[in-house]
Amino acid sequence: MESVVSQLEGTLLNDPDSFSYFMLVAFEASGLIRFTLLLILWPVIRLLEVSGMADAGLKLAIFVATAGIRVSEIESVARAVLPKFYMDDIDMEAWRVFSAYDKRVVVTKTPRVLVERFLKEHLRADDVIGSELVVNRFGLATGFIKDGTGSISSGRVAELFGDEQPSMGLARPESGSSLLAICKEQSHPPFVNNQKNNHQQQLIRPLPVIFHDGRLVKRPTPSTALLIILWIPLGIILATIRIVVGLVLPMRATPYISRLFGGKVIVKGKPPPSSGTGPSSGVLFVCTHRTLMDPVVLSSVLQRRVPAVTYSISRLSEILSPIPTVRLTRIRHVDAEKIKRELSKGDLVVCPEGTTCREPFLLRFSALFAELTDQIVPVAMNYRVGFFHATTARGWKGLDPIFFFMNPRPVYEVTFLNQLPHEATCSSGKSPHDVANYVQRILAATLGFECTDFTRKDKYRVLAGNDGVVSYTSNTYGIKKLVNGFRNVVSAFKPFIH
Repeated sequence: MESVVSQLEGTLLNDPDSFSYFMLVAFEASGLIRFTLLLILWPVIRLLEVSGMADAGLKLAIFVATAGIRVSEIESVARAVLPKFYMDDIDMEAWRVFSAYDKRVVVTKTPRVLVERFLKEHLRADDVIGSELVVNRFGLATGFIKDGTGSISSGRVAELFGDEQPSMGLARPESGSSLLAICKEQSHPPFVNNQKNNHQQQLIRPLPVIFHDGRLVKRPTPSTALLIILWIPLGIILATIRIVVGLVLPMRATPYISRLFGGKVIVKGKPPPSSGTGPSSGVLFVCTHRTLMDPVVLSSVLQRRVPAVTYSISRLSEILSPIPTVRLTRIRHVDAEKIKRELSKGDLVVCPEGTTCREPFLLRFSALFAELTDQIVPVAMNYRVGFFHATTARGWKGLDPIFFFMNPRPVYEVTFLNQLPHEATCSSGKSPHDVANYVQRILAATLGFECTDFTRKDKYRVLAGNDGVVSYTSNTYGIKKLVNGFRNVVSAFKPFIH
């Protein structure tokens, strides 16, 4: 059995510096204060590195990023946030060499808990050798590590293989000399793929990251992190203005006003005209689900307030919503009646994925919408933001619209497809699942995305460790009163607003 041992930083990953990943841990597991503190200490960490004390700089970064945080929260960040950023930094040539061997071992200077899940699940590593965080009896990380890097890691590799030498060592010469010395062959960046089993390598790819959480869009290198910190106060002000303007102005004015505040909506295809009233007269807009703003943006393009069916959005989001919302219960016959009732009044928006997905994939579509109407208009929604994601599985969903509007120039793309012909609906004898799968395929083709069979439960199991089911208790009564009171106030002022 041929084996390979590879460094992670600077070899499998292009960037030899792991500082930005510790910044991610600081922000997502703790918050802005720790994030800022770690950035302030970056010059000290960098000075230690250039002074030949790289291990001291690394230990300082680990301490500031993790001390006092529950190890379960660190594991959650490693599961839900870091894989996306690691995947974006993969050196594909190094991966092709690495994946050609039967036994694959990765050595990293990063604490093992941060990288092991990504390496084993996405890069198919068999073993990961890294430092171990010290955890106290309360489940909190102390910020210290048990094992170092360098020669200690090389010794652990030798113990792992016993009398047998690894067939190949992949590392940067200046930082992995001790690792390369115990391997039969050595290779270092830049890599050239000259392996014999090239055909097999073409078939093997890293497992893509489909589910991703966290608020930051870009990996926070020191310069990017500084820009984010400086922007946040301005972003909060800008978000407040955008939200207030959206609540006060009529929907038909939103597309024009949004441009004044940096927003942009790109419309492709021809929107259908407004439907009339009467039984079953409403058009059902079936949208891909990228953020909470999908139905709002669609309504602004249509220049009328089209109700949207929702599930598991926060009460704050409902308060801030400029369009009517219809909360689903996940009880099939109850939801079917609600949707039918709304369609009898007019148009309606539904996102049959049931939850958002950031990556270029579409989750499985619920077939319920196909059973209730034949007037189906697929709408492909996509968005681009610069600093902050407007979705979360682990955090507070009430901040989703605020984070969206905090971005300097949020861009939405809305593509209207033709209404489904009679032969593509259930009226022609097709099953609801066939119709739902067909709509999923044409929307994916429009966006250049891939279809998957993953569901809402799959997403929340990966990102949050639960099924994503929300239970409502009597404690929501006070919130409901607040929501209704707010709506009554808004209704009272509508004659003066419009």
